[in-house]
Amino acid sequence: MSKLKPWLSAIRLRTLPLSISGIIIGTCFAYYNGFFNIFIFIFAILTTVSLQILSNLANDYGDGVKGTDNESRVGPTRAIQSGAITPEQMLEAIKINILIIILLVFLLLYKAFGQGHFLYFLLFIGLGALSVYAAMNYTMGKSAYGYRGLGDIFVFIFFGFVSVVGSYFLYTKELDHHVLLPAISVGLLSVGVLNLNNMRDSDTDKQSNKITLAVKFGKKASKVYHFILVGGAILISFVFALLYYSSALNFLCFLAYIPLIIHLKQIAKAEQPNDFDSQLKVLALSTFLFSLLLGLGYIL
Repeated sequence: MSKLKPWLSAIRLRTLPLSISGIIIGTCFAYYNGFFNIFIFIFAILTTVSLQILSNLANDYGDGVKGTDNESRVGPTRAIQSGAITPEQMLEAIKINILIIILLVFLLLYKAFGQGHFLYFLLFIGLGALSVYAAMNYTMGKSAYGYRGLGDIFVFIFFGFVSVVGSYFLYTKELDHHVLLPAISVGLLSVGVLNLNNMRDSDTDKQSNKITLAVKFGKKASKVYHFILVGGAILISFVFALLYYSSALNFLCFLAYIPLIIHLKQIAKAEQPNDFDSQLKVLALSTFLFSLLLGLGYIL
C-alpha cells in the first residue's frame, strides 16, 4: 500500500470526474437523438480518463524536473517533488500510459466506425495524437505551452469541443449545432479549474518562470477572469436551455448553479493560496454535476 499511495497521488483522482464531464454531455445528447452504444461509452470514458492521468503524470514530471514544484508550493505534495517517485520511474509510467491510450483509442474507433468510415477513423487518430501531445506538453519539454500562458486555450478546446462534440460524433457520425453551447459551457468551467490552480500557484510559478495567465494578469484581474469563465458558463447554459427547450426537465442543470454561485462568493473573498486550493475540488465536482444534470435533463 505504501508503494501504491504515491502513484494514486500522482494520478490525482480528484481531477478525473472533470475529465469525463464532456463525454457525459456528448453521450446524453447522442442518446437524446437516438444514438447510443454502450461500448463506445465505456471506451470513451476509459480513453478520456487515461488521457487525464497522462496529463497529471506528465505535469508532475515536467514541473518536478524543472524545479517548479518545490517546498514553497501550496497544495498536495507532488510525487517527484517529495522523492516518492523518481523522474525515471515517472517517465516509464508515462510511456506505459501512452501505450494504454493507443490501445483504447483503436478499440474506441473500431467500435465507433467499424471497418467503414476510414476518413473519420484517420481524423480521430489525428485527434488522439493531438490529445496525447496536449496532455504531455503542458509542462514537459523546453517548449511547454503551460509555461507560456497557453494552457487555458488547450483546456478549452480539448475539455470543451473535442470532448463534447467529438464524443457526440463518435455515436452519430455527424456534427450538430445543438451541442456547441454545452461544449462552450463545460469548456469554460474546465478552464476555470485550471485558472484556480494557477491562481493558487501564481507566486511560486512566477519565481520558476512559469508564465501562466494568472501570473500575467495578477491576482485581481485573475479573479475577474475567473468570474467571466464561470459566469459565462452559467449564462450560456441558461440561454441554451431556453433556445432548445423541450420540457421542464431541461432546467435541471440550474441546480448546479447553486454550488457554482457559492463558489464564486468564496473566490471573491479568497486571498491566500490555500483559499484557492480548497475550491479546486468544489469547482471540479460542480462541473461534473452540471454536466450530469444538463445531460439528464434531455434524456429523462
